[in-house]
Amino acid sequence: MHSSTARHIRRMPAIGAVVALAAGMLVTVAPAAHAAPGATLPFTSVEAESATTNGTRIGPDYTQGTLASEASGRQAVRLTSGQRVEFTVPRAANALNLAYSVPDGQSGSLNVYVNGTRLARTLPVTSKYSYVDTGWIAGAKTHHFFDNARLPLGRNVQAGDKIAVESTGTQVTVDVADFEQVAPAAGQPAGSVSVVSKGADPSGNGDSTQAFRDAIAAAQGGTVWIPPGDYRVTSSLGGVQNVTLQGAGSWHSVVHTSRFIDQSGSAGNVHIKDFAVIGEVTERVDSSPDNFVNGSLGPNSSVSGMWIQHLKVGLWLTGNNDNLVVENSRILDTTADGLNLNGTAKGVRVRNNFLRNQGDDSLAMWSLYSPDTNSSFENNTISQPNLANGIAVYGGTDITVKNNLISDTNALGSGIAISNQKFADPFHPLSGTITVDGNTLVRTGAMNPNWNHPMGALRVDSYDSAIDATVNITDTTITDSPYSAFEFVSGGGQGHPVRNVHVTGATVRNTGTVVVQAEAQGAVAFKNVTATQVGVAGVYNCPYPASSGPFTLTDGGGNSGWSTTWSDCSAWPQPGQGNPDPDPSRNLARGRPATATGSQDVYTPGKAVDGDANTYWESANNAFPQSWTVDLGSSYAVRRLVLKLPPSSAWGARTQTVTVLGSTDGSNYSTVVGSQGYRFDPATGNTATVLLPGTTGLRYLRLTVSGNTGWPAGQLSEVEAYLTS
Repeated sequence: MHSSTARHIRRMPAIGAVVALAAGMLVTVAPAAHAAPGATLPFTSVEAESATTNGTRIGPDYTQGTLASEASGRQAVRLTSGQRVEFTVPRAANALNLAYSVPDGQSGSLNVYVNGTRLARTLPVTSKYSYVDTGWIAGAKTHHFFDNARLPLGRNVQAGDKIAVESTGTQVTVDVADFEQVAPAAGQPAGSVSVVSKGADPSGNGDSTQAFRDAIAAAQGGTVWIPPGDYRVTSSLGGVQNVTLQGAGSWHSVVHTSRFIDQSGSAGNVHIKDFAVIGEVTERVDSSPDNFVNGSLGPNSSVSGMWIQHLKVGLWLTGNNDNLVVENSRILDTTADGLNLNGTAKGVRVRNNFLRNQGDDSLAMWSLYSPDTNSSFENNTISQPNLANGIAVYGGTDITVKNNLISDTNALGSGIAISNQKFADPFHPLSGTITVDGNTLVRTGAMNPNWNHPMGALRVDSYDSAIDATVNITDTTITDSPYSAFEFVSGGGQGHPVRNVHVTGATVRNTGTVVVQAEAQGAVAFKNVTATQVGVAGVYNCPYPASSGPFTLTDGGGNSGWSTTWSDCSAWPQPGQGNPDPDPSRNLARGRPATATGSQDVYTPGKAVDGDANTYWESANNAFPQSWTVDLGSSYAVRRLVLKLPPSSAWGARTQTVTVLGSTDGSNYSTVVGSQGYRFDPATGNTATVLLPGTTGLRYLRLTVSGNTGWPAGQLSEVEAYLTS
């Protein structure tokens, strides 16, 4: 899901499982105390870039709009006519699924070889379902470059055998191959009603829509059987309740339709399992219900063992779906979400599914109309959402995101987003306890073109309202994030606070910029968070707007490897850049978090570091002394302060009595310049300069105002701090 709002450009386990790329295969190794992340899958994937090839390896690349940036592992292999990539089979298999891309407007085929012998069947490839444009989504570019095609091999192969794919003329970029041992077709359950008995055509030539409807009507309380074959359904099914729809297996029973079930309500007890629904959706049209399920299956329903492909959304769930279970299924190549609990869901479990190549959030909960409650996303494997998040929770009560494996998010998204972005009303913000536990994020986070800076691998976002729920983030592993690991932000630019967040037990490896990207006021507690190979600095602490208030990191102990702070809120760190040497002429205080013992009305502490001399901080009135404090981010040898009031002649001349104090830890302050009067006069710019001793070193600068001849309060429109005298 997306917002069209563009933020202001800044100027400014119990450690989780280890994820490794071994011989090009994504594998997980879980510590004994914690379950392995991700789904238990019936196939094993091998990356093309790890295979033998005479083609051209592309990537790695994280740039939005490039082919490699959407690839698994951010790398792939490009083949021209006659070139091939040869995979070593990792397990016993009899079927192949291939993720690939061809240039826009082209189609073709790949020859397939098993141990050097060419198969009679070829693997069709096409750009038909790729190159999606969503111009109404701010920041979007043409995306969704890859597609998936599957092929039964017609024979068994063993681990160590060789399977090659070869271009027959069309340029093909090969991303990843899935090898699977497909079980034989299941038999018809006793007492079930076959769709063929009602006139369905398993050849795919005839229209089987009415046959499916008649079978559903005849099987109330029982099972509709979908035998092996291909079935064409030309319009959606409704009135589906108290029935099981069952196929012979997702490689055997295939329904071809772009709209399978579309209904606003159901009595429930609908069970859909063991077949494929493959559509013909080539663009994203949000007003069209081009989904596997659109609406409600009713309470106590389930979806299991499904292969869902080439639709807009897998499941867009509204109405009553209480206690729904979605499990053991594959959702591939959707132009929007994989699954979205669109409000009102209670007790929903989405578990052990595989999702690849979504054009929006792969899994989402959106608490519109009423909150999603006591629902969870658990043990899912998600790869390559190319225009949003791997998992997104937009509002809701007592939500769990647990033991998921998410990799390779692209533009406009994080691996996991916990957010109060509402999109529409009535929206129900996060409440209760939000549990984010045992998740592993690999190469997640992306540059957001609307913000002009990155989104972290795991993001907590007070977009439209404060985070007031308790958010517990535990046993997280973040590997190879191109930018930051944890981001705390108010994405709507209004500065709503992020609070009640606890990060416990995290391992961060090889993050491109920082471990913590703090851009909202609030407080987060960190405990047992360890980081290695940090690209730039441990912390970027620059709440936005600067006047909104500070962000406090509470150290609960056991943290290591990320103690440094990025020093310049006027610039965003680039991956691997390193903390810059301070510019001697730079105002160290501008844009930094500021606090005060009190403020009057809208004249908040951040107004004194916002770069605008016409806005100002004013303390509580008639309550001297009053203090104003700014965190410079790192310790500096500050030599000069420039204190300002608005330059307008409407401000009469006055003298303020100020004491300058400094601290390196924010707790213990010492006097740097003793109490003295400073004259502010509009005739001379309404500024005062304070020179600091040559031995001064401070991170936290505090000004204590004990008198003002012009008004019974402390007043400062800008406080500037410089390294030069």
